[in-house]
Amino acid sequence: MTRAKKGIGDRYQTETKYTRDSLGGFDFDVERAKPFKEYPEAERIFSLPDSRPESRAAFWEVLARRRSERSFTDSMLSFDELALLVFATQGITAHYKGYLFKAAPSAGALYPIETYLMVNRIDGLPKGVYHLNIAKNGLELLRTEDMAGQLTAAALGQSMVTHSCVTFIWTAIPGRSKWKYRERAYRYIYLDAGHIGQNLYLAATALNLGCCTIGAFFDEEINSIIGVDGVNETTVYLGVVGNIK
Repeated sequence: MTRAKKGIGDRYQTETKYTRDSLGGFDFDVERAKPFKEYPEAERIFSLPDSRPESRAAFWEVLARRRSERSFTDSMLSFDELALLVFATQGITAHYKGYLFKAAPSAGALYPIETYLMVNRIDGLPKGVYHLNIAKNGLELLRTEDMAGQLTAAALGQSMVTHSCVTFIWTAIPGRSKWKYRERAYRYIYLDAGHIGQNLYLAATALNLGCCTIGAFFDEEINSIIGVDGVNETTVYLGVVGNIK
């Protein structure tokens, strides 16, 4: 019986393993990317309120109720609800020795994931594409067009993108992690994205909203919509949120 030829995923998994004889370690010759991204030329920036829910849902109840919801009503999300979802995914929770710790964990506290939002129905926000400015705790308006149709097509035609109130688009900037973890950084990038996606699920459930994450999409089409190059920064994950039908 002949063995199947190993694909690139198999080779990557093998070649990025840590062993006692060969540990990845640091590589200070690799340029370290800036920890936060900003768009100074953005049309407007909408400051996010530092809000918390008045009543807290029981954690174990939230875990039990969490489901992937794909059918949404036409009603809007409030700006405060959006702020809570953003905080749950990438909100700053602590400052310590020059590090900013966020609501979701990250390997080496390097946080290679950036957040973009395709807003469809958020009270107080025009439709369009936004970027989360971590440093200013605000949303930078990048494009004012209604991009729901294009984003849906780029997500393999999944209609929940069209009908959701907001689609979270998470990108990775590998240079934030590769200076330390080299090629193994990509393992951590996808783990980081998974942590963030689960936080979105739990926050949406606690707010009685529907959520579904998406891993199937045409990468370069999404990259084009949000204006990233697909090399130094590229889309890795999506998540939709809306009111459950």
